[in-house]
Amino acid sequence: MRKIDPIRFRIATKDTAREINRRIVLNLVRTHQPISRADLARAMRVRRGAISLLVGDLLRDGLIYEGATGETVRGRKPTFLYIDSRGRTVIAVDIRASQTFLMPADLLGKPIGGVIGFPTVRDPKQLVATLAKRITALLDDHHGIEACEGIGVVVPGMVEQKTMRIMHAPTLGWRNVDLRDALAAASGLPVQIENSGRACALAQLWTMSAQSGAAGDLVFVSVSDGVGLGVIIQGELLRGRSNIAGEFGHTPLSLDGPRCSCGATGCWEAYVSNRATLARYFGRAAETGPVPADQKDFTVEDLIARARSGDSKAAAAIQATGRYLGLGLATVINGLDPARVFIGGEITAAWDLIEASVREALLERALTPAAASTEIVPVSAVEHPRLRGAAALVTAPAFAAPVVA
Repeated sequence: MRKIDPIRFRIATKDTAREINRRIVLNLVRTHQPISRADLARAMRVRRGAISLLVGDLLRDGLIYEGATGETVRGRKPTFLYIDSRGRTVIAVDIRASQTFLMPADLLGKPIGGVIGFPTVRDPKQLVATLAKRITALLDDHHGIEACEGIGVVVPGMVEQKTMRIMHAPTLGWRNVDLRDALAAASGLPVQIENSGRACALAQLWTMSAQSGAAGDLVFVSVSDGVGLGVIIQGELLRGRSNIAGEFGHTPLSLDGPRCSCGATGCWEAYVSNRATLARYFGRAAETGPVPADQKDFTVEDLIARARSGDSKAAAAIQATGRYLGLGLATVINGLDPARVFIGGEITAAWDLIEASVREALLERALTPAAASTEIVPVSAVEHPRLRGAAALVTAPAFAAPVVA
């Protein structure tokens, strides 16, 4: 049960119930569209008149619209309701140490265009200028877009919730970087920034809600240039006192292991990140060391292709990543006991090759048989979970449950 905070609380007013019911209607439309007023009344077990008032509010606010008319045997034909994302978009931005990606999405978080990528500029000021220029060009190229609701940005680092200042992004070498205000000023659009792992978890939460109606407790592990992790407990994103909750990527597997981007040795990230996997294949001493020129364009996808074509060294490198992934997951599962774990990143393209290694390592370290059998779901890189997470930073607040007490 959740305790009421006697210092930070919100008192219920006569409008509280109406606001809650508005959000319920909005989420039902989002989940079941197209849906009629009669179907909403049945789903909420209230009278049609009460639904009409709530729908009227949402129509006036431009959050939903009336679309096609349905057929009926008798009586008035139903008019179906939809989330109003016509001509409206958000721009999703995924900043990584190696590449930065952009994608336009609608208000439901669905892509409405292709993904654009370019090498990440490490200097924040230069990166902001590059992003603003590319975002403007992206919006100009999509003539059907009438309005952009904002920019969602995910970063591989710790983000302070209120200010959205990037406190520490090890793989980028950033500390105390204010990207939000600078990008908002350069683009003329509102900007939301979040840790990539948390954003992935947020997007997964909304995806599951739309598909199954119940999210449960979940963990999302995003494996790329680093390792990001987001935790959902009872529908709430876990942040912690200092906004570092869920940083399992920097939990050590071995104190004598390879050096991590954070400066410590033996972190989980230093064993399973894309850079670590490639360093293992090429026999480099540490994944944070310099990359030879002839290896810079070689990717995890290339490594997986070699493993599938019979390259035993490539297969061994991928299997090792699978084992280390399972060992780290054991720590996550033993500590949080989630209902399911989602894995995102390029390594998921080899899931059929590494799943057994992941499970075997998890079984070794799991504290109970139930923990060892925790559901693990790979999320393909082609689904762009980080970009979907970035889009959700802008779109999800309109659908979120209002805080009461």
